[in-house]
Amino acid sequence: MTASLTPPVIASRLRAAGCVFAEDEARLILAAAATADDVSAMVERRVAGLPLEHVIGWAEFCGLRVAVDPGVFVPRRRTEFLVRQAAALVPPRPVVVDLCCGSGALGAALVSGPPVHGGDGFTLHAADVDPAAVRCARRNVVPLGGHVHEGDLFGPLPDALRGAVDVLLANVPYVPAAEVALLPSEARLHEPRVALDGGADGLDVLRRVTAEAAAWLAPGGRLLFETGDRQVPAAVAAVERGGLTATVAVSDEFHATVVTGTKPV
Repeated sequence: MTASLTPPVIASRLRAAGCVFAEDEARLILAAAATADDVSAMVERRVAGLPLEHVIGWAEFCGLRVAVDPGVFVPRRRTEFLVRQAAALVPPRPVVVDLCCGSGALGAALVSGPPVHGGDGFTLHAADVDPAAVRCARRNVVPLGGHVHEGDLFGPLPDALRGAVDVLLANVPYVPAAEVALLPSEARLHEPRVALDGGADGLDVLRRVTAEAAAWLAPGGRLLFETGDRQVPAAVAAVERGGLTATVAVSDEFHATVVTGTKPV
């Protein structure tokens, strides 16, 4: 390694570009790069503002190394709380759907962890409207035995799943349209707007999901999604209009709010 590519020098460049965890990022870049030229190119991309996950090609999520391609939504640590909530509710041999799946991180994490992993099997389907996300999700989901579909919400799912889904993970966009411009540049410039923009109040996509969810859930099946604190009353109302019973869980550790809608048995 040349002097210009030493960890302290890389960290200094990253810190000057505003990277808070510059030393950690320098280590990750050096570990991901195959050559000195790769290191230089990756540092330049990070300094230019690309998310670290797009630079190194993966994100850590629920203990997994999830492939994340450029232009694909990066799974957030706060969303691990949603997966934890789902894991506490999942039945044996579950049928799981990861809707608005992005990289497929949520579904992959759920079926890879306890209690699903090591059980008697599972069925996993994921879907996204963004072709780049679908390509990325296939890298994460297909090796686990899952299936990935391209299309709008429930549209591309196999009809056989109607009335059979035990856990429906819906990582819907919930940023109000007028607030997308206020997001950090990493998200605003390098992640697809369709994964961020939830319409006027942030709940447009959620309302479409809750309107159809009951038809896809098995009796006792659950819909889980993340939302903002101030959106909870409207989100709960949407769940209840869809014929589901709503509960709300809040995590101070993850700074996350998850709403669960349960279909009556």
